[in-house]
Amino acid sequence: MEPAPLAVSLGDPAGVGPELIVQAWAQRDAEGLQPFFAAGGADLLAMAARTRGIDLPVVQIFHPVEALDCFHRALPVLAGADGDYTPGLPDRDGARLALASLTEAVRLTIEGGAEGVVTGPIAKARLAEVGFTYPGQTEFVAEACEVHPGDAVMMLAGPRLRTVPLTVHIPLERVATELSDALIERKGRIVAMALMRDFGIAAPRIAVAALNPHAGEEGRMGDQEARLIAPAIERLRTEGIAIDGPFPADGLFAPRSRESFDVALCMYHDQALIPLKTLDFDSGVNVTLGLPIIRTSPDHGTAFGIAGKDIADPGAMIAAIRMAGECAERRYGG
Repeated sequence: MEPAPLAVSLGDPAGVGPELIVQAWAQRDAEGLQPFFAAGGADLLAMAARTRGIDLPVVQIFHPVEALDCFHRALPVLAGADGDYTPGLPDRDGARLALASLTEAVRLTIEGGAEGVVTGPIAKARLAEVGFTYPGQTEFVAEACEVHPGDAVMMLAGPRLRTVPLTVHIPLERVATELSDALIERKGRIVAMALMRDFGIAAPRIAVAALNPHAGEEGRMGDQEARLIAPAIERLRTEGIAIDGPFPADGLFAPRSRESFDVALCMYHDQALIPLKTLDFDSGVNVTLGLPIIRTSPDHGTAFGIAGKDIADPGAMIAAIRMAGECAERRYGG
């Protein structure tokens, strides 16, 4: 693949996304970030920079490759969609801009103009008002890549922990019925392959969390461990994958336990996200595994309440951009 920059979508323009994009550019040298461009919003980003006291030169570009020539001196922004900067005041115009930016960033990445896409935080309720029908950006990107949503795996990654929720945005009462040994096997394979290809881990060690307290305590607190989880683990082992469990979740994320694995497969959303956000909230990255492209996102929301107040921490956005660049280097070379 020819050298290419990363594409960064704006996210909801009323949230913290725009100011964190410009802050990431301002810290590009100190953080060693790969060149990136913003998918639209040139005037909006310039206004966001002023709220953080950043002197932001902007260069409008018409093709991603142009970003490589100007990134060292200015933020490259794709010419096109733009809007007003109204931090903390989301509306439908902003949602339309967020969707346009996401659509263009993903399209350019699929076509090879960008080595990966970093998606800014969105407000799903606002996007739904302008016709966005997906549970989240992960499903949108998967469909654009012609990948079945079940094969697009969310991994949360920080400096101290990686976790994968096997079920994601569903009510807790449905988790037990949605789990299956086939689901565990399919996502386990995708995770193992992605850690080898994009994260440079030659033999990934996977730990699997139990669903029930005390890992079911021999069936007294549930039988999913014996009936579903353990058989799936055993079949993955026969394929040469280093996987173990199921482990009681209450002890899996203790410091000494974390040293024994590279990623934890968790049974539901909060089981995966609570430990990750507790340990690495300001540097957590949402990575989508199983795609033909690289996609990352900061692992936080729009934070409308603090948008435009110069207090949002740029760590997760910087980490998402850095991780996308590192994954691209491993996958494509460079």
